[in-house]
Amino acid sequence: MRSVRSVFTSVAALALVALPSMAQEGGNSDLMQESLAAGWKAGFICSDMFVAGMTLDEIGDTDLDGIYPDYQRDFDKLPGAKIDPARKTVSVQYDPSMPPRIAAFRPGFGCTQLPAGADASMIDFLPHYAAWPDFSREDRGSVIGSDVKVSLRTEEAERLDVPVSFAFDERTYGNGTRTSAVVVVRDGQIVAERYDRGIDHETPQRTWSAAKSITATILGAARRQGMIDIDYPAVIKAWDSGADPRRKITIRNLLNMASGLDSGDAGSRTDRLYFGGGRVVDQAASKVMEAVPGTRWKYANDDTLIAMRAFREALGDDDAFHRFPYDQLLHKIGAFHTTMEVDWNGDFVSSSQVWSTARDLARIGQLYLQDGVWGSERLLPEGWAEFVRTPAPAQPADGPGYGAQFWLMNNAPGVPEGTFYMAGNRGQYVVIVPSMNAVIVRRGFDVIGGARFDINSFARDVLLALQAAEDERQAEVAQNDAIEAEIEAEIEKRHARSEKAQAAIRAEILAKYNRTE
Repeated sequence: MRSVRSVFTSVAALALVALPSMAQEGGNSDLMQESLAAGWKAGFICSDMFVAGMTLDEIGDTDLDGIYPDYQRDFDKLPGAKIDPARKTVSVQYDPSMPPRIAAFRPGFGCTQLPAGADASMIDFLPHYAAWPDFSREDRGSVIGSDVKVSLRTEEAERLDVPVSFAFDERTYGNGTRTSAVVVVRDGQIVAERYDRGIDHETPQRTWSAAKSITATILGAARRQGMIDIDYPAVIKAWDSGADPRRKITIRNLLNMASGLDSGDAGSRTDRLYFGGGRVVDQAASKVMEAVPGTRWKYANDDTLIAMRAFREALGDDDAFHRFPYDQLLHKIGAFHTTMEVDWNGDFVSSSQVWSTARDLARIGQLYLQDGVWGSERLLPEGWAEFVRTPAPAQPADGPGYGAQFWLMNNAPGVPEGTFYMAGNRGQYVVIVPSMNAVIVRRGFDVIGGARFDINSFARDVLLALQAAEDERQAEVAQNDAIEAEIEAEIEKRHARSEKAQAAIRAEILAKYNRTE
């Protein structure tokens, strides 16, 4: 493995010269909208095909359907994508005067979009590894956690059949919602699992904003190793000069969505980065301050992106930075089907562009249930799980509360206190329930702008089923104990001393309850 680290080729400096720098959010001209729509098509086809292994027909029914309504008109006019299986690139033409929008796959980095105006000759400037080991392996076991006692859990399977089935009916938890995967974990073991057509337990999907919680977990691992200080100001070099007030922002502020930076009316729409091929350093780090850090909550992709960028600058070693999520976190917990994508400058777009299976997301949830410990190794700082689910000093004006890149399920009737969750566009949810030692994962391709999957009700129904199964199991244990006590009492009453006599009494009483050995 050491040899792979040593052969990483960092081309960020070359890319800075060779590719045009993308400016911060500009106007929505018709040509820009067409470019973004083409970027969506190229990017998703590339990732779905070369990262997730989906067919073009499957992609057409999922990530290319139900997209942003403001993209749909331009998207519908686009020609078919040109796919190069050998080079693993996808290009989509959108205007005769411009090069096509291009997305290119590289092992270990997934797919990266070139900026508008860049042609295929620029692909060679993208960050890449000279070699990337094949980490893929079958994911067949039912155990998600570490140090798990494997047991047959028929009670959970039977009780969970109803809510899990209803999650796929496109009605019960949201009219028109489209569930692709459900995984339920109890005590570190899968007790329910189901997938829609074209998806299975080894099919990664884009996490969308559930990736923010993965970012917090990676930064927790970095904090555990003393690589970052979440309360140290001047998180990135671009802000650490002169009278720049942004030098007061800390990683804690960023994790709490309280940087105070201007992210427009919709901080979750960083389209120039996600679909325009922009760079994190241009798109996320260029915003001005509009509130004192730590005093105002505002959901913003930029806060997550800058927090990860701060880790890169603190580490000062791109090879170590790009390997860190895999070597120090994901692969240690068995999340071998997760890929973190980067912009063309080598920054992780970890506010959204992480591809992961339902099982891998469940593993991250289980890591938090285990207080950041996996096996005999502590991966996250002691108390990090408590930190991410503690209400941030500044909170949303309404709706669920917020911790540190995790949402708080504090307004869901029937859901225990202390429950927190990961959430992303199109219905990506990972619900972590410490009081019941359970993780609930729901993945989807819900229509953007359409009905939202009712994760509160689904979590409630799943937890009710788990509790009913536990009650049934405990009742069974209590009845077994009572029968055994009755057998012992009857043996004593009859003064049965021989094994034959005791066996006869035992068989008699078991028959009374329609039981056999």
